[in-house]
Amino acid sequence: MADPRDTVEFEGLHAEHTTYKIDASTITYDKTKTNGSAEVGLAVTFSADRTVELVGDGEAVIGKLISVEADDKANVQTGGITTFKGGTSATLTQGKKIVGDLLGSDEGYVREVAEGTAAELAVARGFIIDDDATDPIIDLG
Repeated sequence: MADPRDTVEFEGLHAEHTTYKIDASTITYDKTKTNGSAEVGLAVTFSADRTVELVGDGEAVIGKLISVEADDKANVQTGGITTFKGGTSATLTQGKKIVGDLLGSDEGYVREVAEGTAAELAVARGFIIDDDATDPIIDLG
């Protein structure tokens, strides 16, 4: 039997979830997809009042899209610890805050904040716990 102390798990600790409307453009409902959308698991930001869209390069990350319902409402993890997907050539350094990034031309990914960019510093949040390039672990706070 494996020693349970050898496994370090963070996913879902202190998780907070909020319901938002989706923009129905970058995020769409699809009953054939797991949890209602092909975009589940990606990073989101605000597009309008109470409405989220996939995050773009350098934008504020509100949270992670968890599920989408047929009424165009989304469950978004807005706090706690979760994984995100790193963007194209994303720099991910343990302890750094995050902003949105692209994967090619696709939105919904993250990278560390560019410390010399005031606009990014103003919207950066959380911090990187594990800087795995594919699925970094982030504490959203």
